[in-house]
Amino acid sequence: MRHWIAPIVLALLAAPAFAQDAYPSRPVTMVVAFPPGGVADITARPTAFAMEKALKQRVIIENKPGAAGATGNAYVAHSKPDGYTLLMALSSISVIPEAERLQGKKPPYELSEFAPIALISADPVVLVVREDAPWKTVNDLVEDAKKRPGKISYSSSGIFGALHMPFTLLEHATGTTLWHVPYNGGGPAVQALLGSQVDATVGGPAAMIGQIRAKKFRPLASFGGKRLDSLPNVPTLKELGIDAEYYIWAGILVPAATPSAIQQRLRDAVRQAVQNPDFANAMAKIETPVSYLDAPEFRKYWDADARKLAEAVKTVKIVEQK
Repeated sequence: MRHWIAPIVLALLAAPAFAQDAYPSRPVTMVVAFPPGGVADITARPTAFAMEKALKQRVIIENKPGAAGATGNAYVAHSKPDGYTLLMALSSISVIPEAERLQGKKPPYELSEFAPIALISADPVVLVVREDAPWKTVNDLVEDAKKRPGKISYSSSGIFGALHMPFTLLEHATGTTLWHVPYNGGGPAVQALLGSQVDATVGGPAAMIGQIRAKKFRPLASFGGKRLDSLPNVPTLKELGIDAEYYIWAGILVPAATPSAIQQRLRDAVRQAVQNPDFANAMAKIETPVSYLDAPEFRKYWDADARKLAEAVKTVKIVEQK
């Protein structure tokens, strides 16, 4: 009997190592901290689909909106660091901890609780109004805002969110005060403008191009360093002498304690995903150029962007005006 017990014991001892090597052995969840329809959501879906082929497991999108992304971000930060819970983060992830500290509150998470896997995209936002709005140019909007401080309204994905910060930069650069109306995500912010609940909003090209082509939204300017290929007739704020450059980036993060071997497996999966022609075609259809960066380069990009946004947060008017 002793002759066959020993091999069984050895096999049982080896089982945990075998299970760890098998990652992923079940579906992976990619959390989107916003409702469907916004930049994070429409970027996450083709990314998850392409990653499934590389991981040979399903990658399930789970929307966890709330508090301008803080709810979903904190959920992933505090999830089990086993590689089965990922976050498709937006640039606004860097803003929330700093904003909470400035208000004397404990942040729901810290940036140090995340490890970067890969940057997927980095798009300048586009400033839009309804097609029937009186403002034909950014200068028209700015001049009116100076005459009527706090009267021109705009929607965002939530206070300190990815769509709030560009307006903060615009106000600071032009000496204007606008009326901020926060919503629970980019999708609802777009619907608010469509429904005439606000006067303006911003969003990534992917979220705006359909409404612009349908002649429902009029684009006034983009916040990028150069004109968008998809909107060649739309000037940049930089061209107009307004210093408010801003990009919404979307990238994949995991809890910081995730084992390095699993992080590497995910990095490899994303690298394979972005090289897939089907993924490139899917991203092109949503007007989102791929701006892939692997973890080390993404870390440098993220750190620099977080410093810039931390400074911008300090200029936010906490008491919104009507």
